[in-house]
Amino acid sequence: MESLLRTITRQDPSPEDYSDIEFWSNPERSGWLTKQGEYIRTWRRRWFILKQGKLLWFKDSVVARGSVPRGVIAVGKCLTVKGAEDVLNKPFAFELSTNQDTMYFVADSEKEKEEWINSIGRSIVQHSRSVTDSEVVDYDSTRR
Repeated sequence: MESLLRTITRQDPSPEDYSDIEFWSNPERSGWLTKQGEYIRTWRRRWFILKQGKLLWFKDSVVARGSVPRGVIAVGKCLTVKGAEDVLNKPFAFELSTNQDTMYFVADSEKEKEEWINSIGRSIVQHSRSVTDSEVVDYDSTRR
């Protein structure tokens, strides 16, 4: 039933969203987070992997080459990542926002929440499309 609902709501990620990433080895960060569903607003515990500008999640922590993510977010499209305890009234909560959506997560501790926020924040900066290579100015070369 759940897979049918995921197909109808187009919740499954497209393989193009993650095919170029070896998510099963050496992630930048990985661990359990509780995530609020996008369509059915229940809270589910998922295994998250952050790698190469993508935040992927899986049903369990055994992730191999053939694993299929339950979802993928390109963090370069995200605008902010910040604490959200006051919004959700849940400890260790944080949010990840794009210009269209806000997703909510709950970590297991304050330390893990801060580590996820920092890791995702660094990835947003590294993969952001707001500054393209052509817009980067080499200030040393402009000085004479």
